[in-house]
Amino acid sequence: MFGRWSFEDVEVLDPGLRRYLGLRSTFLPRTGGRQEHQPFRKAELPVVEKLVNQLMRPGLQGGMKTKAVSIVRNAFEIIHLRTSKNPMQVLVRAIENTAPAEDVTRVAYGGIVYHRSVDISPMRRVDLAIRFIAEGARRAAKGSPATIDELLAEEIILAAEKDSKSYAVSKKEEMERIALASR
Repeated sequence: MFGRWSFEDVEVLDPGLRRYLGLRSTFLPRTGGRQEHQPFRKAELPVVEKLVNQLMRPGLQGGMKTKAVSIVRNAFEIIHLRTSKNPMQVLVRAIENTAPAEDVTRVAYGGIVYHRSVDISPMRRVDLAIRFIAEGARRAAKGSPATIDELLAEEIILAAEKDSKSYAVSKKEEMERIALASR
């Protein structure tokens, strides 16, 4: 990735997420939406591109893919400097630690609505984990003197360590706590 980090030594400990993380070797995370019109091709999308796409949500860098790619590249440099590990491995560990396993859905019986706990599919688990990581960095950037690059790197490192100060980890724990209560 970016001509610096390799995907070959990256290991995925969660067997359910292995197929959906998209650890295909690319130089730039930009596929141009080639996977859009075929079912389950989204699983082959590189995980870094999923993170870049989540950073492009409406806001400061909304719709600017080049800016989002440079943010992720700088965040990977910071992760490498702080942890001296492969940033791809740190990102995969962060996604594994923040992917929720259960969620709540609404079931209506005769006008009465019940909340039921349901298992989440692996593809949605990966998507939610990446969304939580990007949202945590974006929330921390509001009113902060630090750059979004530093805050994204901090969020990924905290999530990889399963630290409760991470927004993504706390969001995952909250979802699973609510699901546990509605069993």
